Amino acid sequence: MVVVYDEVFTEHLRGVAHPESPDRVAFVANRLDALGLFASRVAARDASDAELERVHPHAYLERVKRDVAMVGDGAGYLSTGDTVVDASSLTVARRAAGGALAAMEHATAHDCAAFALVRPPGHHAEPARGMGFCVFGNAAVAARAFVASTGGRALVVDFDYHHGNGTQACAGDGVSFVSTHAFPAYPGTGGASEQRFDAGGAVVNVPLPPHGYGTEAFVATWQRLLPAVAARVRPDLIVVSAGYDFAAGDPVGDLGVEAVPAARALASLVRETADEYARGRAVYCLEGGYDVETLAAAVAETLRAHDAPGGETADGGAIPLRQRAIADAVDAWRT
Repeated sequence: MVVVYDEVFTEHLRGVAHPESPDRVAFVANRLDALGLFASRVAARDASDAELERVHPHAYLERVKRDVAMVGDGAGYLSTGDTVVDASSLTVARRAAGGALAAMEHATAHDCAAFALVRPPGHHAEPARGMGFCVFGNAAVAARAFVASTGGRALVVDFDYHHGNGTQACAGDGVSFVSTHAFPAYPGTGGASEQRFDAGGAVVNVPLPPHGYGTEAFVATWQRLLPAVAARVRPDLIVVSAGYDFAAGDPVGDLGVEAVPAARALASLVRETADEYARGRAVYCLEGGYDVETLAAAVAETLRAHDAPGGETADGGAIPLRQRAIADAVDAWRT
């Protein structure tokens, strides 16, 4: 699998004590290089205002520009909420969204998979509101660009510990969204009532208990859920919001899930689904994951397993009744 990366991603919040630190991507890049998984590279690029405005209104872009310009030599918050920025943040966030676009363009041109090793993450960035470490919606920008350029359908698969409220806000008109996430953990959205399906696309949320869901149940939930959603949506591209803060011991998340086996199973499942519906086209965009050792191991396993899928099927009986009921409802859509 090709990797999209740029050293500029390490500039955002450098020297600022924050969980979403430059070490997240720098450590992963070094580990991938040491493992021989960093040879196939695609350059990131900047997302233009026009590309960002497929997701974010012009007024929000102008607000980000003003907020970042006012920070000076220190750090502060976007005026929309809880996202910390410094003087580099607009440059880095624009390159992160462009990294997701570069990955999408490569995957689309070559019918393959690409991993955008980018930061800041994006799935909490609502159209007019940056929040939760996120400035621009990287996965949403890539999905929207694909729909605009090809007329096809994109399915965003979000397995981060936290609900991708920003990406969900962009669903419709060819973009679908399916997520598992801790509930009612931050940002408090993505409840079981937040489901929809229409001609423009689906929104499927499977809220999980905030802690202790476990590896078998987590993998089984996705192995049950993703094929059902894909069969209904029939995507031409899969965009993965690849957040690994579901891993046991993560300082920000932690669903009690073993990171490497879960990453292996998820990547195999995404590869199988992409092969069946999307000519193999899949784009991974890094979201959460805040223990750098665990994050690096999970990303490395994702690259390996997507290129060589396979593995065990989890026990469907491990899925609790509440989560199973949502998957059953998706099956009902298929009939």
